Amino acid sequence: MPPTPHVPTAPGPASDLPASDRPSVPGPSVPGPSVPGPSAHGATARAVVPRGRPRRTSAALLASAVSVCLLAASAPATPLGIGDRLFPHLGNPGYDVASYDLALSYPGANDKALQATTTIVARLTADLDRINLDFAHGTVRSVEVDGAPAAFTTAGEDLVITPEGGLDAGERTRITVRHTSDPVPAEGRDGGWVRTADGLAMANQADAAHLVFPCNDHPSDKAMFTFRITAPEGHTAVANGRPAGVDRARGATTWTYRTLHPMATELAQVSIGRSTVLHRTGPQGLPLRDVVPTRHREELEPWLARTPDQIAWMEARVGRYPFETYGLLMADASTGFALETQTLSLFERDLFTEPGAPAWYVESIMMHELAHQWFGNSVSPRTWSDLWLGEGHATWYEALYAQERSGPSLDARMKAAYEASDRWRAQGGPPAAPKAPEPGQKIGIFRPNVYAGAALVLYALREEIGRTAFERLQRLWVTHHRNGTATTADFVRLASEVAERDLAEFLEPWLYDSKTPPMPGHPDWRSTTSATESGAGFTRPLAPVEHRPGGDREQTR
Repeated sequence: MPPTPHVPTAPGPASDLPASDRPSVPGPSVPGPSVPGPSAHGATARAVVPRGRPRRTSAALLASAVSVCLLAASAPATPLGIGDRLFPHLGNPGYDVASYDLALSYPGANDKALQATTTIVARLTADLDRINLDFAHGTVRSVEVDGAPAAFTTAGEDLVITPEGGLDAGERTRITVRHTSDPVPAEGRDGGWVRTADGLAMANQADAAHLVFPCNDHPSDKAMFTFRITAPEGHTAVANGRPAGVDRARGATTWTYRTLHPMATELAQVSIGRSTVLHRTGPQGLPLRDVVPTRHREELEPWLARTPDQIAWMEARVGRYPFETYGLLMADASTGFALETQTLSLFERDLFTEPGAPAWYVESIMMHELAHQWFGNSVSPRTWSDLWLGEGHATWYEALYAQERSGPSLDARMKAAYEASDRWRAQGGPPAAPKAPEPGQKIGIFRPNVYAGAALVLYALREEIGRTAFERLQRLWVTHHRNGTATTADFVRLASEVAERDLAEFLEPWLYDSKTPPMPGHPDWRSTTSATESGAGFTRPLAPVEHRPGGDREQTR
């Protein structure tokens, strides 16, 4: 039985949104448009509820208020999705989000819920009687659509909203949700808020932004963001984008940040803690800012000072940095990974302060997350099956950078990856058709096949078309798809244009086959499914050094 809906004429107690695992159903990957709509993924997408009638007049709205409430109470709400092969219930059809305005009030303790208001401006791509948002870990207080109270209920991990009078295709609508945001982890779920030693940070990849705020939680629907974060005196808040104001009143401060480029929900970042923000200037006057625990600022500074040169290194290879700012967020937390949140990459502080890891290794992880700003952030995956386009390129530049700084050679890493490739494909699927994650383990898609296995595809392509054409392809890729989304088919198409020949027959086995094709120029390389070959057993493929006591390896995403 569906939960009792909330209706504007008869408000009841707030609705707790339970966290529940959605099934991950593998199926064929069908490229769709960058803006999710009712037919974005063909028959696999749930149907949009069509209105099929003209918008009601204001008089009719008043007269039918009771019937609207009865409709909300009687018709079952269902979770929707845009039909992503790996996350079939993620995202929602019928609209395209233009902007999010997220206001968060931090109570001063990271085990208590934040009070929040999320305002979404969206363009309707279909007539809707209801509009679904992804949201699964908070209490909804109220919902308004275009300033009027709206009925709401829950279905799976969706917040289902029924505005009075419905919504018409082509129009813009404003949805305001007042809710709590719970930093205590949802049972059986990864991601969302990360509780640090002195506050909070975010790690929303792949599908956890909706554990923090209501949203259309799929990378195909990128939008502009504004963050307004209020915290008690003694705390500092930083978010994606550039600062847009600071207001102090009655022992609290509100920081406002705005992005200047569209962003996927999985890349949102908010840091709240007893932190220091360090400023410096990057290439071509790019403003840089790093967020560090105040007591560690001096020992972290030598690492942070490397960022300008790292940006210049990437710009020399793929073109100008794509965003308005960059920096590192050093979190006092044990996450086991680094994460490329847009303009403010998340790292564990002890990667930089604990002994054991050589400098080339630490710097290569910094480079991995920096490279993601081009590959994965500016150019986002259209579907989660396109994840390899970001992770493969980030691993590629990580390896090139490590090679220049006394790390293993690119050829050595690629040969080791080739030896392990058949096993990785058997365990996780080929790079462009990864296996669905286990229920409750959504980050299970981040397997070796989409890291070093995907970098191996790029190595094979460079061997096939030559270094000059390959490097031109890299620049064109991030230029043609800047601030947008792209698919594997888009990459194959552009590679074919650059090479001036059809590369589909060459690339498709590398991307989709269960066995690794022969490596051009290296007929002696062999791959097996044995777990004893080089590279076996690594959480993050080919990570050479343990940096944390206890034996965990740093995993990039």
